[in-house]
Amino acid sequence: MASNIEQSLFFQQRRSKDELIVKDPPKFDLESYIANYAGHTRIDRLHHIGSHSPYLALDAYRLAITEAKKGKNVNLYLQLVEELSGVAPQDPAAMTDTTWAEKKAQETQREQDRLEHELKSYKNNLIKESIRMGNEDLGHFFYDIGDYSNSHKSYMKMRESCTSNKHLADMTLRLVYVSVAQKSWLTVQSNLAKVDAAQLKGEDKTKLEPIVSACTGLAHMCIGNFKEAATNFLGTSPAFLTTEPAAGITWQKEVLSGNDVAVYGGLCALASMDRSELQAKVLGNSEFRNFLELEPHIRQAISLFCNSKYSACLDVLEGYRSDYLLDVYLSKVLGTIYGRIRTKSIVQYFIPFSCVTLDEMSSKFPAAAGITIKEELEQMINDKTLEARLDLVDRLLISPPTNPRHDVHADALKMAETYDHTLRLRLTRLNMQAAGMEIKAEKGSSEKMNAGMSERIGEGLKGLGSKMSFS
Repeated sequence: MASNIEQSLFFQQRRSKDELIVKDPPKFDLESYIANYAGHTRIDRLHHIGSHSPYLALDAYRLAITEAKKGKNVNLYLQLVEELSGVAPQDPAAMTDTTWAEKKAQETQREQDRLEHELKSYKNNLIKESIRMGNEDLGHFFYDIGDYSNSHKSYMKMRESCTSNKHLADMTLRLVYVSVAQKSWLTVQSNLAKVDAAQLKGEDKTKLEPIVSACTGLAHMCIGNFKEAATNFLGTSPAFLTTEPAAGITWQKEVLSGNDVAVYGGLCALASMDRSELQAKVLGNSEFRNFLELEPHIRQAISLFCNSKYSACLDVLEGYRSDYLLDVYLSKVLGTIYGRIRTKSIVQYFIPFSCVTLDEMSSKFPAAAGITIKEELEQMINDKTLEARLDLVDRLLISPPTNPRHDVHADALKMAETYDHTLRLRLTRLNMQAAGMEIKAEKGSSEKMNAGMSERIGEGLKGLGSKMSFS
């Protein structure tokens, strides 16, 4: 069945445009996976899965169409039906329900007219709270029908009618919510910064912190700032899993779930942190452990990397590639994340060796992305990522020779020059004093200079001693 769907008109068109098609079936059960989400992100994720996975296309589109008919977004419903008709023309759900579409379009138009009329009357009465609520209702309405641009404008108009810090924070969170739907990540970041600056206190501030942290991590990940994304995800409090709705939004269901925080945080950490950081900030993080328990394979991959079992770590991640390619946010950056993890693994694996055969490297790191291990190593050496040389005759990867004696001599010469310069300055000072010239200095500066010099001499000798194997 999946092979027939893969040859359907819809997927042929996607293939001709070189768009992503995930041929392998994922490990997750679609209904269990999508039960974690609600609202717009539920339909968005189903739509992404249906348009990228021939294996799950029928089920995903059927569920998405059912969800769309519960809402007000007629254009989205028509788009989903049209795409499903290209996948399976004979499927009952691929037939457009014109009666529902026309009726819903008329209802939404009447509702829009009513809300605009009410807002106009509120403005005439000059009641700030009513104007704020009128703009908010209009923003909700535009969001529900998929008009995110007008929704953003309506929420922005609430600013001049806000009378408390709580109102400002709610308005800004709504702007974040709309910007996430638009996938406008720079706008998400700027609005999240405004939430932090909203001067909330006590319980209100504590309640928003995990939401802001998780959404900031999502925005950083989607624009490729993996280090910042990992820091924010790892700093997300477990309270995110049970936090109450903020600004009328259940963030852990309508934007990203606790499972997403675990996966996104773990992968971004693997892509941007070294082994000591992973051990301390991820595996040793008691708060993030609550998220890792939801996705044990991420914890396993990080543990394997920390234990220098790089090929096993990559195998675990590769087993979930199809799942992550079907994630609406992760799919666009997954190739970059996996590439960085693989590059780090190769560099770390080679550190203890003076030379390794290419056959051994190939067995530990099977070819990926359509290039051989030799080509991959050449690229890493040219990019200065890997300090090594390739011997193509004997098929060896060789660590560059080092000269510890030269390093010790260079450090000794540098240290001698530093001492010479310091002593000449001190002699100049003594000669000036002997000539009767007065030198005014701050109180205690002489003691500081003597102490500093003694410390530098001690550190220099200690460094030389360690390089020459003296204790």
